[in-house]
Amino acid sequence: QVQVSESGGGLAQAGDSLTLSCPISGLTFEAYAVACFRQAPGKQREGISCIRQGGSTEYADSVKDRFTISRDKAKNTVFLQMNSLKPDDTAMYDCAADKMPEELVEIEYTHWGQGTQVTVSS
Repeated sequence: QVQVSESGGGLAQAGDSLTLSCPISGLTFEAYAVACFRQAPGKQREGISCIRQGGSTEYADSVKDRFTISRDKAKNTVFLQMNSLKPDDTAMYDCAADKMPEELVEIEYTHWGQGTQVTVSS
């Protein structure tokens, strides 16, 4: 059974950094892609980054060059390093996993965590 969780959210000021951690059990990174999504109040859930089975990564334009996704196979954990945070980054952040996602969109991912809130003040 695949279980996804998140930690590392919290309060930050503009320009700060936070690291989101996504420990995942019940799968291997060789078989599953893992993505990070976020949803701000009143907005649709946005796919912001993913790391595929082979290790390739993808980023939404909104976070490119500021966020970095990585994984630690020994810990079965995916990390999202978030630098140069902006108030627009305020959202609930989720991690999700799936075997064959074709796009970085919500419908392509099956296994989800509970989410962690990130709030960035100006």
